[in-house]
Amino acid sequence: MSGTDRPAAVLGVLAAAQFVVVLSTSIVNVALPSVRDGVGLSGTGMAWVINAYGLAFGALLLLGGRAADLAGRRRVLLTGLSVFVAASLAAALATEPWLLIAARAAQGVGAAAIAPAALSLLMYVFPAGPGRARALGVWGAVSGAGGAAGVLLGGVLTESMGWRSVFHATALGAAVVLAAGVRWLPSAASEGSDLRRLDLAGALTVTLGLVALVYSLTTAGRTGWTDPLVLGTAAAAAVLLALFAVVEHRHSAPLLPPSLLTRGSVAPANLVMALLGAVWVGLFFFLPLYQQQVLGDSPLRTGLTQLPLAAANMAGAFLAPRIARRAGASVTLVAGMAALSGGLLWLSGISANGTFTGDVLGPTVVIGLGLGVAFVQLTGAAVTGVPARDAGLAGGLVNTTRQLGGALGLAVLATLAASRTASASAGPGTSHAMALTEGYRTAFLVSAAVAAAGTALAPLLTRTPKPARTKETTR
Repeated sequence: MSGTDRPAAVLGVLAAAQFVVVLSTSIVNVALPSVRDGVGLSGTGMAWVINAYGLAFGALLLLGGRAADLAGRRRVLLTGLSVFVAASLAAALATEPWLLIAARAAQGVGAAAIAPAALSLLMYVFPAGPGRARALGVWGAVSGAGGAAGVLLGGVLTESMGWRSVFHATALGAAVVLAAGVRWLPSAASEGSDLRRLDLAGALTVTLGLVALVYSLTTAGRTGWTDPLVLGTAAAAAVLLALFAVVEHRHSAPLLPPSLLTRGSVAPANLVMALLGAVWVGLFFFLPLYQQQVLGDSPLRTGLTQLPLAAANMAGAFLAPRIARRAGASVTLVAGMAALSGGLLWLSGISANGTFTGDVLGPTVVIGLGLGVAFVQLTGAAVTGVPARDAGLAGGLVNTTRQLGGALGLAVLATLAASRTASASAGPGTSHAMALTEGYRTAFLVSAAVAAAGTALAPLLTRTPKPARTKETTR
């Protein structure tokens, strides 16, 4: 085992850090009505409680990954956890809308340091082989479970202790992980601070460009694609990202080296991961809405019914390495994406008079299995063959593509669902529940098509990765 004689303890810390990050993306959703009443949020303000976290997280992941490579993986991870704890406490104590939104953005900043640094450390502690495959299985399981657990925990805490307890819980969880990280995460004499080499111009242009892109996509889902603000921010994103490409071409130590995309299966893995992100975010957005607005489930019941999906997701993630050893990585990924697509196609058959057991349970179990298998395989492919000096950046990149894929996918799916609902509402004898169901069915059907496209692209990941030439050192 490389770098530590306590691999199980290290994996536990890293998996817990990833769980906290994923949990925080969904735990607030169920609590939003109570948050709105507690601090006086408007409808737009409620959206920004979610978007502020996602924008900061998605836009700063590349910067967080490169900082982990240059300043030290362990140092950046612990710093990110510290920021996350402080931001969560600030959110719990917020009395004004702007304070809550600023605290959520600060949570995203901390998460952008945690996620790539944790994945980079996992790659260091577990060299390529069965051990790494099993570790990625655990990583995938907690990543999938975190989304469902957030919905469940958010409902339980909000109903029993109030909305502020949601942020107290995330602060406590991150603090426990921070303490465990100080105790168990490996360190070495080579760990230092080399932030002078950080590509600040590249970091600034890509961060602002991604913020503008994600903002335009999330806003388009609410105001439409022809809104001047949407078009303006989209144009700004295009200019900034083009400028980023120019900066990267000229910088001696670019934030995103072009050679990284030629390593192993980095480029195709990130492409398919973007499609997976679109499906993933869309599922956890539309499924609770269907259950609450059409089936009439309470927030708590909606959270509880996510448990079969979470269990299937964890099972798929644990089984993925075993399946890959027997059937091969490519076949395993294709099978996972195909199961995901088939489950979403099945879910698109929901009805306005449906039930959880009749319309939701079966397809979500299939979806959960496919998500778990595909996520593990794609995460491994996105970092395999990458030199140690770029491991954090590769981790940041794969998380960035998943976040941006989710933002784009949700914007498109929300627009299509709203359009279909409006069209169905105009029909004679169509109830509101029936019209909503038509919109959700459209979202799940398009998601199935997106997953099918990922299935078709999966064989691109079969090429043999180029071995890293540099010797790994702990950062």
